[in-house]
Amino acid sequence: MRMPKAAMHRPVDPSSLTAPVRPVPLDETDHLAGGRLTIDLAALAANWRSLAARSGPSECAGIVKGDGYGIGLEAATGTLADAGCRTFFAATIAEGLRAKAVVPEAAVYVLNGFPPGAAALVADAGLRPVLGSLEEVEDWAALGRSRGRPLPAALHVDTGMNRLGLARDVATSVAADPELRRHLGLTLLMSHLACADTPDHPLNARQFEAFQAARALFPGVPASLANSAATLALPATHFDLVRPGIAVYGGQAVSKRDNPMRPVAVLEGRIIKIREAGAGESVGYGAAETLSRPSRLAVVGIGYADGFPRAAGSSDATGGAAGWLAGHRVPLVGRVSMDLLVYDVTDVPPGAARRGDWIELFGDHVPVDDVAARAGTIGYEVLTHLGSRFSRDYVGQA
Repeated sequence: MRMPKAAMHRPVDPSSLTAPVRPVPLDETDHLAGGRLTIDLAALAANWRSLAARSGPSECAGIVKGDGYGIGLEAATGTLADAGCRTFFAATIAEGLRAKAVVPEAAVYVLNGFPPGAAALVADAGLRPVLGSLEEVEDWAALGRSRGRPLPAALHVDTGMNRLGLARDVATSVAADPELRRHLGLTLLMSHLACADTPDHPLNARQFEAFQAARALFPGVPASLANSAATLALPATHFDLVRPGIAVYGGQAVSKRDNPMRPVAVLEGRIIKIREAGAGESVGYGAAETLSRPSRLAVVGIGYADGFPRAAGSSDATGGAAGWLAGHRVPLVGRVSMDLLVYDVTDVPPGAARRGDWIELFGDHVPVDDVAARAGTIGYEVLTHLGSRFSRDYVGQA
């Protein structure tokens, strides 16, 4: 298993990765799994650098939540640090601790804040909570007061998403309270766009104006509003720091536009068996799809237990996802089972579709967002649901 070279961060201990260390050579390890996940760290670094160039002079952060969007938090964090990233965002305290272990000198923010009683844990670990409620603000200020110094944190203001973040009146009251402010070491003011993937959505303009008003309440505090889509399509929202997530990992961020990012994860499934089936016969559970022609079928050892979406299956009424084999796009046939998929490889030359061969489920030829669309979901969900049963190989360098 190849990991990114050391830079400002501590070398990654392979035992800390979510995927097991390979105890045997790659080819033999692949024999133990029905699917393999190849993660291109060079593509990850290139995507981040591209977004950083687009956002300049604003700083570009690294989002490593969701176990690094499914590729492994430690691998993602180390690679982005090697590429030049100095600010990271995790969702939970546990994720923040894992990221901080890789990049101890970096600023690591915890997007979901902290529960009651956990402020000291966050501070002692050197993490920066994103304060999204008055209760969190008061708890963090109280800790700073007790320690005799303001502690670094981000303040999240809600600008129209109605999720986390301080409402306008609460933010105003915090800004107007000198005693509270004195004990808050605010290093970032942030909000989150609800519709940046649709750049002309009217809510984007309303949120932008609301964020500008919030900035006026906290002059001098660095500001952050842009996610992946806004980094790509809404340059006015870049402010001091952008926070691209899915785009760094190769997913499509802006609807109805070409995706300029390189794929990072390639998922392949191994063919367990090639079989023949006649026209009029059905495939899989529920007889969901009936074959319209004599067909050659490849049974693949991946299913929804591996995180491949069940809704990506096919039926007589609705087409499913497609894979890629030997230069051919091959359609998924029937339902996705717990451990198995079936692809129609009738149009693939027989010698190129054999037991033991690998079909690309998504990656260089089949965008992960295409699979997601067939399942009625988004690429984010597909990536973050990638399971632990895959053989994983990290390739490339930052």
